[in-house]
Amino acid sequence: MILVLGGTSESREIVAALVRKHYRVIACAATAYGGKLLEGTGAAEIIARRLDERELVALVQNKKVRILIDATHPFAEIVTANARNACAKTGILYLRFERPALVLPGHPLIHTVNSYEEAAVTAVELAPHIIFLATGTKTLPTFVNYAQRAGKQLVVRIIPELTGLKRCLDLGIAPGNIIAIQGPFSTSMNKVLLREFNADVLVTKESGVAGGTGAKIEAALDLSVPVVVIKRPNKISGALTDLDQLLDYIAKFERTEIHG
Repeated sequence: MILVLGGTSESREIVAALVRKHYRVIACAATAYGGKLLEGTGAAEIIARRLDERELVALVQNKKVRILIDATHPFAEIVTANARNACAKTGILYLRFERPALVLPGHPLIHTVNSYEEAAVTAVELAPHIIFLATGTKTLPTFVNYAQRAGKQLVVRIIPELTGLKRCLDLGIAPGNIIAIQGPFSTSMNKVLLREFNADVLVTKESGVAGGTGAKIEAALDLSVPVVVIKRPNKISGALTDLDQLLDYIAKFERTEIHG
C-alpha cells in the first residue's frame, strides 16, 4: 500500500498514475474540499482531514503502508515534518514530491520576503488602501492585525471551503471582500480580479508554476501593481519534481524489496 499526502494538483496526478500502474493507494488531503477533489483518481481510500504524527504512524501500521509520498504544498511545513517523523518511526520509505520553483523575474515592483509577518509589514507599507491577499487563510490573522492597525483594507482570495470562509468572517473580513473560488487562474482572470477590487498591492506565495504564481505576478506587473512574494521554505534534500522520475524510483524500490 502507498500513502499519498496532499490536496495539490500534483497529488491527484500522482494518485491516478500510481493506480494506472496497479498500485493500491490511500490518498489523504487536509480538508473535505481537498478530499472531494481526489475523487475519481482511483484511490482505494480517501481521508479528508489533517492527520498528526501519531495518527500517521497508526495509519501506516494498520494499513501496512510501505511507501509514503509527501506531495503536500511547499508551505505545508508541519505536515511534512509529521510525515518524515512517522516514516522514521515506522521504518517505511519517505518520498518528497515538490512542484518546481518559479524563477522570479527581476523587477522593481517585485518584493521578496522570508516570512508572513514580513509580507504583512511590506504590504502595509506599499498599499495606500487595498491589499489583495492570495496566501490562504492559515496565516490570515497576521495580515488582519497589521492591516487593521494601519487602517488598510484586505481583500482575500481563498478556496471555496467552509472552514476558511468562517475564519475570514470571524476575523472581520467583509463578505464583499472574500473571493471564494478554486484556482489557479490565467493572467487575464487575475487581472480582472485585481482591477475589480482596486488592488494596490498583491501578496502571494512562491507556490510554483502549478500553483499559478507566475500568472498572478504577470497580471500584477501588467497593471503596475506591486507584488509581495513570500519565498518558499528550503527544498528537502532528495525531493523529486518529475512524475516519471517518481514512478521509476518506486518501481526500483519495489524490485529491490522483492529480490532482497
